[in-house]
Amino acid sequence: METNIRPLHDRVIVRRIEETEQVRGGIIIPDTAKEKPQQGEVIAVGEGKRDKDGKRIPLDVKPGDRVLFGKYSGTEVKIDDEELLILREDEILGIVERAETKQG
Repeated sequence: METNIRPLHDRVIVRRIEETEQVRGGIIIPDTAKEKPQQGEVIAVGEGKRDKDGKRIPLDVKPGDRVLFGKYSGTEVKIDDEELLILREDEILGIVERAETKQG
């Protein structure tokens, strides 16, 4: 069941993207020792902050963007048994852009 949630102002809802299990030197790192991923997919964005004149400042990120964020950024919430992260746009460090493969 999909829940529609709309963040307010300059807040963004992100779903963490789990990285594939990595084996370092033949040692499998247990789940309890793994760090939470710092990369995620934007699920929803707010309408943006208002400037001093009352005009909305739109966000630079949009749903579907893959973003990087700080290790301790945002607030974790659980909605419909799914763990999501709510953070302000200024807590996002960057947008991951994948290079398209060009044929020709």
